[in-house]
Amino acid sequence: MKAEAVLSSTQTTSTASEVRQNVYRLTETELCEQLLALGQPKFRAKQVSDWVYKKGVTQFSEMSNLPQSLRDLLSQKYCFGHLELAVSQVSKDGTEKRLYRLPDGQMIESVLMPYQDGRRTVCISSQAGCAMNCSFCATGQMGFARHLTAEEIFEQAQNFSKELQQRGERLTNCVFMGMGEPFHNYDHLLNAIKMINERLGIGARKMTVSTVGLVPKIRRFAEEGIQVKLAISLHSTSDEHRNKIMPVNKKYPIQELISACHDFVNATKRRITFEWALIQGQNDSEAEALRLAKLLKGLLCHVNVIPLNPTQGYEGAPSDPQRVNHFVQTLEKNGIPATVRMRRGIDIDAGCGQLKSEVERKQAQQAEKLVQVSG
Repeated sequence: MKAEAVLSSTQTTSTASEVRQNVYRLTETELCEQLLALGQPKFRAKQVSDWVYKKGVTQFSEMSNLPQSLRDLLSQKYCFGHLELAVSQVSKDGTEKRLYRLPDGQMIESVLMPYQDGRRTVCISSQAGCAMNCSFCATGQMGFARHLTAEEIFEQAQNFSKELQQRGERLTNCVFMGMGEPFHNYDHLLNAIKMINERLGIGARKMTVSTVGLVPKIRRFAEEGIQVKLAISLHSTSDEHRNKIMPVNKKYPIQELISACHDFVNATKRRITFEWALIQGQNDSEAEALRLAKLLKGLLCHVNVIPLNPTQGYEGAPSDPQRVNHFVQTLEKNGIPATVRMRRGIDIDAGCGQLKSEVERKQAQQAEKLVQVSG
């Protein structure tokens, strides 16, 4: 099944929501202080904060124990976020991909992945675009626009969490693997992690941050004292090859990155996941698997092998299943745990940045047709 709703490229979030204060930007203490300043008694402030931070409502009309006059006042002064749904696609495997438009016109993506074991995992974006310029990534190909605020990151998870609650389910896991490099937006990322943990009840061990390998931020993350998992996008054992597909490697070469990973494990006692996008004929040989096993020897880790998700801006193709299985088997025979990540949402634009790229391509085609007609 594939469902799609595309908004006009000129449609933006309402002006009213922009002047109202975003509740997600406030801590529970700050919201209570503002309500007290509005003349509300303490018990009313507590009722409102319970609705927002414990029950997760997203409309003041749902706060049934408040007088209508207070609900109207709150609706005039506050709003629940600014994300505007532009496109929604649902895969035949149940994966849901969303494209949101921000008040400034930028667009970001979020994905909900349901699993048969009951897990409901949200993959969220930390930036609009990305500055890392990885050649095989649709987001990297579009360049960097801006950082997301903590509340914009949080709202992506909150939206799916609310809808799952309405279906009698719950959001169980959160991965920061959407658009952008999370560690490039470090402070907002940490605040969003705290919000998701405290407001949605998702434990730190149920969250994973993926990075291309910003070494100083990996070391800083190790000192935070939180149990959030770390994933490293590696994809090559050769500096020469990795320089070409992941320019960040020129600043933080492989040996420097692996050294930081050892320090992270020593400091946190947490296993690191290495993500490896298998590209036919480039990094999927037995020899490369042996080099990877040697590189990771002695490190508490796991390799997540992912057949490449093709993009229009990159000529590489995904490895065939036989090469994928042989690559994994070679790693395991040499003492490195490895699994093949299940590819989700293949029948929709589920890869990072693909939905935004497709929508922008269609909009450009429509604009070209209008120019031709008017001309």
